[in-house]
Amino acid sequence: MKRLVYSVFAMLLIAACANENETDLTVPVSVVQEEVYEFGFPVSEFDSKEGVIKRGDFFATLATRLGASAADAYALSQASEDVFDLKTIKVGNGYKAFYTREEEPSLAYLVYEDTRTRYVVFGLHDSLFVRVDERGVSSTIKYGEAVINSSLWNDVSDAGMNPLLALRLSEIYAWSVDFFGLRKGDSFKVLYEELYVGDQFFDIGTIHSAVFRHAGKDYDAFRFIQDQIPQYWNEKGENLKKAFLKAPLSFTRISSGFSYARRHPVTRVVRPHTGIDYAAPTGTPVMSIGDGVVTQRAYTRGGGNQVKIRHNSTYTTAYLHLSRFAKGLSVGKRVRQGEVIGYVGSTGLSTGPHLDFRVWKNGSPINPLRMESPPADPLKEENKELFAASMQRAKQLRDSVISVQYLDTILLTIGLDASVVYAR
Repeated sequence: MKRLVYSVFAMLLIAACANENETDLTVPVSVVQEEVYEFGFPVSEFDSKEGVIKRGDFFATLATRLGASAADAYALSQASEDVFDLKTIKVGNGYKAFYTREEEPSLAYLVYEDTRTRYVVFGLHDSLFVRVDERGVSSTIKYGEAVINSSLWNDVSDAGMNPLLALRLSEIYAWSVDFFGLRKGDSFKVLYEELYVGDQFFDIGTIHSAVFRHAGKDYDAFRFIQDQIPQYWNEKGENLKKAFLKAPLSFTRISSGFSYARRHPVTRVVRPHTGIDYAAPTGTPVMSIGDGVVTQRAYTRGGGNQVKIRHNSTYTTAYLHLSRFAKGLSVGKRVRQGEVIGYVGSTGLSTGPHLDFRVWKNGSPINPLRMESPPADPLKEENKELFAASMQRAKQLRDSVISVQYLDTILLTIGLDASVVYAR
C-alpha cells in the first residue's frame, strides 16, 4: 500500500517538474459557453423569482400573484387533478417562477418544490401543462472514523462527518451498544455513502460496514440482505438486531439508576426505585423496546401518564411520566419494536421532564441496563456462504476507499487537484 502511494507521489512530482520546463505553445481558442438548465429549462432564456409558500397561500392566489391570469390559474388547477394534489402544498416549501425576456415579461413556468428531490412544474409558456419530476440523486462512498471525547453527535461532526451519521450508527447498534453509557476513548470506523442532489448534501445512504469499539470491546457490523430485508450482522454471522432495544429513546442521559433504596425527590421517602430515569426534553418520542401488546394506558398518581406493554410470557415493560400518549394507542393494541408510544413529560410525582423506564422478568423487577436480550432471526444456513462473500467484498471496498482518501490527502498536501489527476 505505502509502496503504491510513494510511486504515485514520485510520478506526480516528475510530471509537475516536466510541466514547469515545457514551453507554452498553446494557441488561444474561443470557448463555447455550455447552456445551463434548471428544472429542464435553459436558464439563459428566462428571468426568475424565488419565494416560499406562506400561510394562507393557495395555488390560484399564488399563481395570479406571480403573473398568471385567473383563467390560466384555473386551467392549471384542473390539469393538476390527476397529476398532483394541490391541497398538499405546504407552508415553508419553496417555489420558483420563470419569466420570458420580452418587453412585457410573462410567467412561463412555476415550479413548486414538493420535497428536496421531487418538484412540480406548472407550464404556461407554449401550452398549459402540469408534470411531476424528480431530481437525480448521486452517491459517494466514504470512510470515516472518530474517537469519543464528548458525545457521539459532537465527535462525528468534529471529525468532519455529517451528524446524521451518528443517528444511523445509533440505529444499527441500538441492540448492542449502550449509547447512554459511552466512554471517553470509545471509537468507531465506518464505510458509508453520502447522497447528493446536484452538489448539495441530501442524506446518509447505505452503511456498508462499521466497527464500534465500546468499553474495550469491538462490535462489527456488515450489511447483508436476507429475505429481502437489509440487516446487520457481525463476523460470526450473528444478527445485531435483538428482541429488545437497549433503550426506549435516543440521545439523552441517565439521571437516576436502578435501586432498592432511593430517596424520592418529591416525597423525600426512601423506597425502591426499580427503574431507570432518562432525562430528556418534554416531547421527546418514547419507543417500545420490543414487539408486544399494550396492557395499560392510564394516568396514575405516582407515575402520571404511563404505558405498560407485555412482550411475551417472560418480559413486561412500563414507561412513566409521559406528557401525552401516541395517537391511536389503546389497551389491547399490538405495537412493534421502535414504535412511538408516547412523549417525555413530567406528569405524576416528578420534579422535571424525564422517562421512568421499568422492566419485569417473570413478574419481578430487573435492572434494564443489565437485561440480556435474546437475538432476532439468525442467519440461514443456505445464506452463510453468501454472507461470507458479501463481508469479504465490504472489507475490500473499505480498503480501496481508504487508499483513495489517503491519496487525495497527499495530493491536497502538495497542492494538486485530485479530480484533475484522476482525469488524466
